[in-house]
Amino acid sequence: MKVLVIGSGGREHALCWKISQSTLVDEVFCAPGNDGMLEDATCIDIKPGDVEYLARFAKSNNIDLTVVGPEAPLVSGLVDVFRENGLKIFGPDRKAAILEGSKAFAKTVMQRYNIPTARFAIFDDPEQARTYVSNVPYKVVVKADGLAAGKGAIVTDGESEAYNAIDRIMVQREFGDAGDKVVIEERLGGQEASFIAISDGENILPMASSQDHKPVYDGDKGPNTGGMGAYSPTPVVDERVYAMVMEDVLYPLVRGMKEIGAPYRGVIYAGLMVDTRLPKVLEFNVRMGDPETQPLLMRLKSDIVPIMLDVASGGSIKNMVLDWDTRAGVCVVMASGGYPGSYEKGKEITGIEEAEKIDGVKVFCSGVERRGNTLLTSGGRVLGVTALGEDIRRAVEKAYDAVGKISFDAVHFRKDIGEKALKRMP
Repeated sequence: MKVLVIGSGGREHALCWKISQSTLVDEVFCAPGNDGMLEDATCIDIKPGDVEYLARFAKSNNIDLTVVGPEAPLVSGLVDVFRENGLKIFGPDRKAAILEGSKAFAKTVMQRYNIPTARFAIFDDPEQARTYVSNVPYKVVVKADGLAAGKGAIVTDGESEAYNAIDRIMVQREFGDAGDKVVIEERLGGQEASFIAISDGENILPMASSQDHKPVYDGDKGPNTGGMGAYSPTPVVDERVYAMVMEDVLYPLVRGMKEIGAPYRGVIYAGLMVDTRLPKVLEFNVRMGDPETQPLLMRLKSDIVPIMLDVASGGSIKNMVLDWDTRAGVCVVMASGGYPGSYEKGKEITGIEEAEKIDGVKVFCSGVERRGNTLLTSGGRVLGVTALGEDIRRAVEKAYDAVGKISFDAVHFRKDIGEKALKRMP
């Protein structure tokens, strides 16, 4: 069969790499992909937002299954168009994808179905938002309602910072139309975790736990990014937390979405804050995380294609299970200096082949382009250097050994990916 993956980042490279290993798959395409994934897919120069062109390509090339990586085309209704054209596609439709497209919608759903989350309020007027901040007895996080490439949540440390966040989002329009409304919520303590699962609209197939590192600098300092690294599994999601997430978060969500006429089929990602082993939902995403996908798919031993195909076909995953490598996975993101702000492009990248000679290491490419035989930087997050190790400690060591063999001018990466897990190890 032929599979089309939509997107261009490290997550999509990992998806292409994993899907290409399936015994069911003869050919993998990626639209638009990037020049670093050419060994794993044939890249097609079609943008994820060009929905009609993508559908025509899928039809004319007899694509058997399309897998959507990023959130924007899901929110814009790509799945709906494909289904209208009789094409099988893995991902939630527009009605369900609004869970990520509007943080205000997601919070109201959580409130309606008693899903544990932080106290919150929603505003479309900056002055009312400021008044609210001045009256609450807790520190807040200010979030742009719409899509902001993972950068629209501003954690504040007092009234003045909260006022500034409201101004950036609603007045200066730093995130464009995503800032038409804001969600202001209580700032929770604890550790973040990513809980990613697959749903067929009724049943839920959970993936292994993972933990992302959003802030750009070590120690979780600095502005949020799309993600500077991830590891799996995370000890903060123990058996008790796992059961609570399934029973108190995911099943109520899936039942609730069906009840309101938006049955959820595809990947559902619960971003959690876990404090004293009690998980609360920070946000829902309607796709796999980036960079969590990289260590997760490195650890996944099962063929993921039959599961995606069943969900895309309207089938059931009730009796399906996922088989996981007992080893840990760690991904360290190598980014352009200046990211998530302005940065220069066109820096030559060297050392990937040497890094991949280390047993258990795979380098997933994101912001890269090729000129002749030279690979150059072309984005903020450039590479996801991913390693498997007998435990988190060894996986961390391998990942950073590999990072040390790769170089490009002004490279930036966090040096503490996985440290939270290491502190819990004996």
